[in-house]
Amino acid sequence: MKRLLALLLAAALGGCATKAPTPPPVPVPDVPADAPAVYSLDIRVDDDTRDNHLRNLLAQHLDIARYRASEAALSRVELARLAAAAPAQAQTLLETEGYFNATATVERDPGNASEVRLHVTPGPRTRVASVAIDFQEGMAEDDAKALRESLRRAWPLREGDTFTQAQWASGKNDLLLRARAGGYPLARWAETNARVDPDTQTAELRLVVASGNRAKFGALRIEGLKRQTRESVERLTGFSRGDAYTEQQLADFQERLAKTQLFDAVRVQLQPETVEADGSSPVLVTLTESSLQQATVAVGYHANNGQSISVEHLHRRPFDLPVRARSKVQLSRDLRGLELELSSHPQPDLKRNLASLQFEQDRSGDTIAQNLGLRLGRLYEAAQDERLSYVELLRARETAGSEVHTNLAVSVNQQWIRRRLDSNLLPTDGHQALALVGLGYARGGGSEDSGPFGRMQFKLGVYKPFGGWFGSARAEVAQVVAREQVGVPEKLLFLAGGDESVRGYAYRSLGPVRDGLTVGGRVMATGSVEVARPILASFPSLWGAVFVDAGNAASRWQDFRPVVGYGAGVRWRSPVGPLRVDFARAQETGKWRLHFSVGITL
Repeated sequence: MKRLLALLLAAALGGCATKAPTPPPVPVPDVPADAPAVYSLDIRVDDDTRDNHLRNLLAQHLDIARYRASEAALSRVELARLAAAAPAQAQTLLETEGYFNATATVERDPGNASEVRLHVTPGPRTRVASVAIDFQEGMAEDDAKALRESLRRAWPLREGDTFTQAQWASGKNDLLLRARAGGYPLARWAETNARVDPDTQTAELRLVVASGNRAKFGALRIEGLKRQTRESVERLTGFSRGDAYTEQQLADFQERLAKTQLFDAVRVQLQPETVEADGSSPVLVTLTESSLQQATVAVGYHANNGQSISVEHLHRRPFDLPVRARSKVQLSRDLRGLELELSSHPQPDLKRNLASLQFEQDRSGDTIAQNLGLRLGRLYEAAQDERLSYVELLRARETAGSEVHTNLAVSVNQQWIRRRLDSNLLPTDGHQALALVGLGYARGGGSEDSGPFGRMQFKLGVYKPFGGWFGSARAEVAQVVAREQVGVPEKLLFLAGGDESVRGYAYRSLGPVRDGLTVGGRVMATGSVEVARPILASFPSLWGAVFVDAGNAASRWQDFRPVVGYGAGVRWRSPVGPLRVDFARAQETGKWRLHFSVGITL
């Protein structure tokens, strides 16, 4: 026993003798928990086909990504909190895109704590299994069947479509707006429900519209009249008391009032909360009258006619009569004119009577033309269409070299204008067209005969966006039909060239040549194709454009020989319309020409 204790004691003493000394502790930097954290974020999505879209969604809306993008000071404790919350946030965001079985995890490398990796597995996408759209109150009646069917057809989420929160929300908003515009301004949701089953990745949609009763137009309540009469407003309504309400009729009424140029501001509203005994609701018309008289002086330069100055005066109720009087004097390098026009306030049939006297001296071509015209007509202006019927008496005096011709012509004319544009001022999509036909009798001067003639003109403009570019095209075809010997006035004939015709050539410089001088032709055809796009993302209203124009005028179609012009330019989409500056080359002459123009014309 004593020997065993001695051995144990010797072993213990030997161990103590050979044990290495304990090294000093490694100093650990004292980093406060609230010290700013610098980190990188790597978002990875399993499915490559959806990688970019979902990565962008997460990078834009995750808190941990937004804080990093903002470069705000973020403590390590706050970074850890945001990293822990990121998976749940990612799953919620993916649900808005239809991924209700998504998984997300956050990984942080112990050796590199500044790197945060978010790994996302979206899983299968949810699709619409069924859609039920029902209606209560007025829209459940038989007379609303067509509206109900149109709303169901317009619903964007069909069976089998991918379900997304954005389409669900926009679809509900659009359907409710359509119901209100269709005659039920108090329409509201009684129920909207999207039941999503994550196990089957399907969504069942149910919507119920409580429409209220169909609104009817009631009495007009007009505010703001001072000099104009109540009758001038009432005759433009386009509807009668008790008629079924539609939002479009109200918008058309407002536009008709604005087009009279009698008011600076117009607002028309149905008041559906107020219901009269006959079930109708009043229509509130709020007006700000324009000044009784207005004068405008304009100084400028136009590529067609050179420098110019014009003075225009408008009287909206001369001698307290329900008419509008406009007078204008224009002086420019190549064109001088005087115009007097009287137009009635709109009549109950929404038409206006017109009477005008015009004098014009045109020196832009080889022929100096002086025209004196009297026109009587009637104009109908709708929201998208116009019709003008008029009788015109024209006396024309043309000087070509040493020859002077005086002609008289009387004609009956009908003109139609149709517009289907996304914007009448700055169009990018749609079309507009003009058609004119006229029949008349011309009395020739000198060696020219007298006789009947016909005049036809057609213009078309088309606008179409595609892939970040904006295309436009225009075409014009015109002809005067008469015996060759009949002296049709020069003003009723056709010349091509200029800003709205064939660029690269001077204004009204293209036509048949007689004795070395360019004169008006009896046939004309022009066309143009143009593509444009914004030059700078920071200045989207400034566009660059390239174009090709072609066309000419001739005495007859057998002699028609089109010429071509092409070039490039810039467009500023200003509040008053597009301002265009073009540099065009005439292929026929090889010369370049600068063109300026404002607005769009037919």
